[in-house]
Amino acid sequence: MDLFDDPRLTAMGLLAEVFAGLRSRNSQAFTAMGLSEVDFETLIRLARSPERKLRMSDLAGQTSLSTSGITRVVDRLEREGLVERSACSQDRRASYAVLTEVGADRLIRVLPQHLNNIEASFTGLLSPEQLADFLATLRVIRDVVRPCATAGVDPVSTSSAVPE
Repeated sequence: MDLFDDPRLTAMGLLAEVFAGLRSRNSQAFTAMGLSEVDFETLIRLARSPERKLRMSDLAGQTSLSTSGITRVVDRLEREGLVERSACSQDRRASYAVLTEVGADRLIRVLPQHLNNIEASFTGLLSPEQLADFLATLRVIRDVVRPCATAGVDPVSTSSAVPE
């Protein structure tokens, strides 16, 4: 087998191409609502978390941002009224980022277009069985390459409560 035709390279290349294409389509909907991709990811992760809140350290782990990086994002979102911080009653050193109603409303306005884009360019192209298999496969890989992606979420609810 030619080293350049290795199926592992093909798998990575296809994944990168698909991700780049989907990212480009989705960023237009976010920009129209005054959100960056990282803003959307932060807000949707909060929206899909219990009580619409996450410890800042867990939010950093889920988004793959550094602690200082997520602090800057939450600072900006807080100035816009989309997120607020609350103290952790068990640990004075920790705080939570909490989605506000204004933040939830912003998500509600962007989600219809975002979901249409996902359906038209991604999930709608797969049969229900293909989608279920694909999601299971992605979770296996995600759990190895991004073990913090479900930080702060009850393991029992990770199949439905954690943004993908």
